[in-house]
Amino acid sequence: MATGVLHRVCGSLGRAKNRAPTVGQLVVLSRGFETSSSRNSQDSWFKSLFVRKVDPRKDAHANLLTKNEESNLYKIQFHNVKPECLDAYNKLCEEVLPSIHADKYYPCELVGTWNTWYGEQDQAVHLWRYRGGYPALTDVMSKLKQNKEFTEYRKERGKMLMSRRNQLLLEFSFWNEPVPREGPNIYELRSYQLRPGTMIEWGNYWARAIGYRQHNSEAVGGFFSQIGNLYMVHHLWAYKDLQTREETRNGAWQQEGWDEVVYYTVPLIQHMDSRIMIPTKASPLK
Repeated sequence: MATGVLHRVCGSLGRAKNRAPTVGQLVVLSRGFETSSSRNSQDSWFKSLFVRKVDPRKDAHANLLTKNEESNLYKIQFHNVKPECLDAYNKLCEEVLPSIHADKYYPCELVGTWNTWYGEQDQAVHLWRYRGGYPALTDVMSKLKQNKEFTEYRKERGKMLMSRRNQLLLEFSFWNEPVPREGPNIYELRSYQLRPGTMIEWGNYWARAIGYRQHNSEAVGGFFSQIGNLYMVHHLWAYKDLQTREETRNGAWQQEGWDEVVYYTVPLIQHMDSRIMIPTKASPLK
C-alpha cells in the first residue's frame, strides 16, 4: 500500500516540475514513510498495553474467590410481609428462629435478621450460615421437616407473607466473616447485579478496596450468589446511625486509591440497590 502511495506522489512531483523527482526528494519521502510506519507500530504497541487480556480459567469462580480452607454456605431470605402483619411476623420469628440457632442438632447459625427501614418496605431479611456447605444445608432441611414446631411456624408465617425469595451465597475470601456485634447499629445491605463474566474482575478490585473500608469496623460481610439471581454481590455494612454512615462513606474518598476502585468497578454493574435495615430482637448482629 505504501509503495502505491509513493508511486503516486512521485508522479505528482514529476508533473509539477515537468521532470522526474530527484534522488533527494525520494529520500525525504522514503524517510517520511518510515517515520509514519514506525509511529503506527509504536501506537499499536502502546494501545496493546490497555487491552484487557482474558486469562484462561481452569477453576470455578467460586473456588478462586472463597476461603478454600472453609466451606461455609449462606442463605439470604427476603420476605415481603403484609403491612398489617409485620409486628406479628416479627414476634413469631423471635419465638422460633433463635431456638434453631442455639440447637447444635442443626448445623446452621442465624447470622442476622432485620426489617428494612429504607428501601423495600414491610420486608424482613434473614441471613443464615451453614458450616459444612451443601451437605449441612441438606441436613438442616431434612431435620426441620420433622420438627413440628417449625412446620407450624411455616404455616403461620405463610398467612402473613405476600411473597418471598432466597439466594444461596458464598463469602469472599478477603471479607470479614460476620460475627455477632453489640448495638445499637443500623445495617446497610448494598446489592449489585454484575454483568456476566465480571465476578473475578470485581473480586480483584475489592480485595484491595476493602482495606479502605475497615477504619470504623463498618465492614460486616461480603457475599456472591451461587443459586438464585446469578452474578449478584451483597455487601453488608454496620453504622451507628445514618449520619455516621454519611461521614464514613465520605471519608473513603479522602483515601488515595478509592476513587480508582470506584472508577473501574462501576462499569461492571448492571443494577444496584441499597437497603437500610434495623435488627430485630432475635438478631445476633445488634
